[in-house]
Amino acid sequence: MKNISDTIFNETGYNPHSVKKIYRANKISKVRYWFWGVLSFVVVLMFLPWTQNINTSGTVTTLYQDQRPQEMNTIIPGRIIKWWVKEGDFVNKGDTIVQLADVKDDYLDPKLVQRTQEQLDAKQQKIGFYNEKISATASQVEAMEMSRNLKLNSLDNKLEQLRRKVTSDSAELVAAEIDHGIAVQQLNRAKQMFSEGIIALTEFERRTAQYNKALALLTEKQQKFQNTKQDITICRIEMSTVRQDAADKIFKAKGEIAAARSEVASTDGEVAKNQNQLANYAIRGSQRWMIAPQSGQIVKAKKSGINEMVKEGEMIVEIVPNQIDEAVELFVEPMDLVLVEKGQQVRLQFDGFPAIVFSGWPEASYGTFVGEVIAVETNRSENGKFRMLVVPVEKEKKWPASLKLGAGVQGFALLKNVSIWYELWRQINGFPPEFYQPAAGKEKNKQKK
Repeated sequence: MKNISDTIFNETGYNPHSVKKIYRANKISKVRYWFWGVLSFVVVLMFLPWTQNINTSGTVTTLYQDQRPQEMNTIIPGRIIKWWVKEGDFVNKGDTIVQLADVKDDYLDPKLVQRTQEQLDAKQQKIGFYNEKISATASQVEAMEMSRNLKLNSLDNKLEQLRRKVTSDSAELVAAEIDHGIAVQQLNRAKQMFSEGIIALTEFERRTAQYNKALALLTEKQQKFQNTKQDITICRIEMSTVRQDAADKIFKAKGEIAAARSEVASTDGEVAKNQNQLANYAIRGSQRWMIAPQSGQIVKAKKSGINEMVKEGEMIVEIVPNQIDEAVELFVEPMDLVLVEKGQQVRLQFDGFPAIVFSGWPEASYGTFVGEVIAVETNRSENGKFRMLVVPVEKEKKWPASLKLGAGVQGFALLKNVSIWYELWRQINGFPPEFYQPAAGKEKNKQKK
């Protein structure tokens, strides 16, 4: 039997070997081997492990508030006199950034602090003068009290003397009354005897003279006794007068002391107010120079030029600190929030750094970095998502040293390891990822149980 190629060659005149090569008439097909090979590879691939993850995005930040960009706001309203830095400059803590001039009338005096200090010194001297007046008046009070006591002691002695004199005058009055009684009896007998003619007229006249003398003596002793009693009353009145006069003077002096103390207290309040004003003026003067609170770079200058006015509390510039402890803030959807927990690891891809990412095979990814979730906020952010903070893991590869605050980050929160076929089945059916707790969370749950 002739070969087909020979027949074709005989009929057409073509070379049969060329026909075989072109039409590959004798070649056996290997498609079925490729089919079974690819099918086997896909089956094996479906049973490979796949790490479920949550894709998130965020930015580079820091955990500490003092390491974040700081706004420098003016404490006082003023006018810009001189800029000591420009945008992009790096400053150290304590460097002067801008100098301001005060614009309020109350603070325009260049010697305001000095004059306030002079007012304070004058009021302090006034307090000293009032204290001296209080001391002098208190000494006067002591002197008046001593003078009063001396006068009262003198009057007490005089009163005692008058009391003794009253006793003496009383005795003399009694003797005069006895003598007067005897003289009356003698005069009565003399009248009777003279009328009977027993005694002479001269004797009667002598007894009458004795009577008159006794009567005069009695009257004198009575008057003397009454005068002494009157002197006692006068002495007591004088003692009351001394007490009253001394009390009036002492009360007046004590009133002056109280008034002086009131002035001292009032001046003390004025001194405290002046001290407060003096401290405020001194501090306000130092606020005319805006000083860098920490080392960093000057950015976002809101004011420019000279003589431009700034309001109280208005932002002048912003300082980005030099040294920061990097962290990443990532935002997750509310439905994925229950799958994130403190201590969970996250794979990070930083913008500007090349990376080849296999989200399901984190170990095979290139250019990614490991982080650990340290906080998950319970309040929704303005973008409608929940924020979580991620920090570097010490034992893993360090994050890039040239990271800048605000740089973009893509994150992959690693969840449970499953097979690829299961992950495809879950994605097709729209089921949520498998939830699991990190080791730290499991230990806490065991302790609670």
